[in-house]
Amino acid sequence: MEAKTAVNEGQLSRKPELKPKRKIKWKNVLTYAAFVGPALLFFVVIQIIPFLMGIYYSFTSWNGISAAVEWVGFENYKKIFTNDSKFFNSFWFTTRFMFAAVIISNLLGFGLALLLNGALKTRNILRTVFFMPNVIGGLLLGFIWQFIFVKGFASVGKYTDIGIFKLAWLGDEATAFWGIVIVFAWQTAGYMMVIYIAALQGVDQSLVEAARIDGASSWNVLTKIMMPLILPAFTICFFLTISMAFKIFDINISLTNGGPFNSTESVAINIYREAFQYNNFGLGTAKAVLFFVIVAVFTTIQVVMTKKKEVEA
Repeated sequence: MEAKTAVNEGQLSRKPELKPKRKIKWKNVLTYAAFVGPALLFFVVIQIIPFLMGIYYSFTSWNGISAAVEWVGFENYKKIFTNDSKFFNSFWFTTRFMFAAVIISNLLGFGLALLLNGALKTRNILRTVFFMPNVIGGLLLGFIWQFIFVKGFASVGKYTDIGIFKLAWLGDEATAFWGIVIVFAWQTAGYMMVIYIAALQGVDQSLVEAARIDGASSWNVLTKIMMPLILPAFTICFFLTISMAFKIFDINISLTNGGPFNSTESVAINIYREAFQYNNFGLGTAKAVLFFVIVAVFTTIQVVMTKKKEVEA
């Protein structure tokens, strides 16, 4: 007993051995810095610093030219909500455009993906053809379609006497709205198609074949099996199209330049004109900050809702 007690006392009195501290491997740190450092530096310089400066200038009355910068607090934001109907008109147009463009772009993209995911001999060529509009710059694309709407449709309407081609597509508020939606959907549908095709190719075909053997129709296979399995693709595509539609600028300015009578002026054009044409840089950045918050809220709600559907599925 005495020997056992002595052993226990020796174990209790023995101090736990301290593990040696891990030495920082500076070689690894330098390697990470060499690869990540330049990208992080450019991100901070190009994105973070201008964003923080924009928040600061939104509380000033700076005109964007003079060296004097006067702090005005929340006066710019008060002016937006109390005495700037043009901004809310442009926001209403942008919101309507966003809903129409997102629905049409994703329907076209998903439809093309279903079509070109099949065993077509020319599917690779068709995928390239449908994706190519996304490569064309927005300004160039807008000027091409402006020629089509103004000259091409007029010529077709003259020789065929079809009413839709005889409309003043960019000269009327309603048709100009749908003209911008058509061009946006034509440009982005191919990009969405590629994402949907990648998702469809990841679907386990054994599940599809089992459902068909059990007598499920093509519609049930699509809606009950395939679509729930590719919900992450819908999340990505909806996020991309919502953000792109909200920020539309180049197509809008080259097609209609906000006309007729500012009826198709997007928020991005309104901010640009306020800051750089009217030299109200402080007010323009306040609109930009407010617009950033609104877009962030919209996209966050969309991502949360679609992610919730993914979990449920």
